Amino acid sequence: MVKTADLSLTVSSSGSGGGGGGGGSAGATWTVRLLGNNLLGVAYGNDTFVAVGDEGAILTSRDGGVTWTVAVSGTRYTLRAVAYGNGLFVAVGDSGTILTSSDGVAWTERTSGTSNALLGIAYGN
Repeated sequence: MVKTADLSLTVSSSGSGGGGGGGGSAGATWTVRLLGNNLLGVAYGNDTFVAVGDEGAILTSRDGGVTWTVAVSGTRYTLRAVAYGNGLFVAVGDSGTILTSSDGVAWTERTSGTSNALLGIAYGN
């Protein structure tokens, strides 16, 4: 089942050379989208924005942030950060939570070996 979310996130338009539908405003134009969740991290990859936040919230957008769809994370722990690299989204959060997804929609829980909160993640090449 796909649900459309109404949340609170600000997404910038793309500058020159981007494909985000910002009309070439180079960041001068911003649109506020009202969403209901407290979101803590956002990443872009594979033509998809993924935002993560409180109580396992994951939202995706494939149209530059105009519409957002709720993805099922499988966790109630707060997700604090998300990154994209090498064809994979990775989200991390409280109680050592690590989730991975190739498309931002279907998520798999991974073992971290810690119960500490994971506050950030980055892709290194």
